[in-house]
Amino acid sequence: MKRMFATMFATLPLASAQAQMVSNEALKMLHPDFAGNRMVSGSFQNLFPASQPRKLIEVLRHKLTHTNPYEAQKREQTHTMPIVLHSKGIACQEDFICWLGHATFLIQIGGRCIVTDPCLSAPPLTKRHTPVPLPMQAIKPDYLLISHGHFDHLDAWTVKHFDDAHALVPLGMEGIIRGMNPTISVQEAGWFQRYEITEDFEVVFLPSHHWHRRSVCDTNRVLWGSFLIKTPHRTLYFAGDTAYSPHFKEIGRHFDIDIALLPIGAYEPRAIMKQMHMSPEDALRAYADLGAEVLIPMHYGTFDLTDEPMGQPPKELMRLRRNERVREVMIGEVYRI
Repeated sequence: MKRMFATMFATLPLASAQAQMVSNEALKMLHPDFAGNRMVSGSFQNLFPASQPRKLIEVLRHKLTHTNPYEAQKREQTHTMPIVLHSKGIACQEDFICWLGHATFLIQIGGRCIVTDPCLSAPPLTKRHTPVPLPMQAIKPDYLLISHGHFDHLDAWTVKHFDDAHALVPLGMEGIIRGMNPTISVQEAGWFQRYEITEDFEVVFLPSHHWHRRSVCDTNRVLWGSFLIKTPHRTLYFAGDTAYSPHFKEIGRHFDIDIALLPIGAYEPRAIMKQMHMSPEDALRAYADLGAEVLIPMHYGTFDLTDEPMGQPPKELMRLRRNERVREVMIGEVYRI
């Protein structure tokens, strides 16, 4: 991990006088010049707030009046994802990453099991197009890393299966997790804070450019973000759900990243989605900003969430790549790290 410098946040936007700066006071801030996460009228703000996700009414208006240019192509295309199935779980002693679909990964480090953004069923009114590649009873996470509260990244049915896990979550999420499964211990963090865990690896909560909503009354009442997992041998970055923004350069400037798990799907139409999700082109820019060695794409192929055909994101990513090290990991594949 690169050494922090006092000028780290010199280029970050200043908080308004009306903003409240919040963090988990029990956790150490990795840099004293970051005052905490900005809240305005009880709502969290993005690190670079010049461009914000569209309001719900704008999205609904667009859905009612918009014609999908990919509609005919989506009707004709039969999309299937390659999947490696494990009937009895994964027997591997080494550290590995296994993609379970969308933004859910099973990561093993030093014998400990981590699950990111647990969603192994489907969000409301949404069909799951890929099976979970191993039995639910074979997934026994020690840690849940939850980037934000959207239903395709945090599923109550899934969380109910993970008794006694430790959830590492954003500010404001503890009550949601305890309501889903009271056996789970919860630790909240703000951006640039390191969770207190007694392991051979570290977990740091970092920014993303996104938003929160699980009901009509809780917009941005819970924070969102990304995760850095620093093991004795490798450093992983899990971007969560995010649009492209300068936060990637800030992260890449101060951390050495070996493997970046970056979203590439649910990006059309760009007029609406560019402030919510990254396109394949955005993912390649983020990979460059982070200075990562390997890009593993995610957030495609499992749920049909937006206009583009489900098989388009990886094809577009490979069309646009030049010298980038892109490693397409199949769902269920054991990728040793």
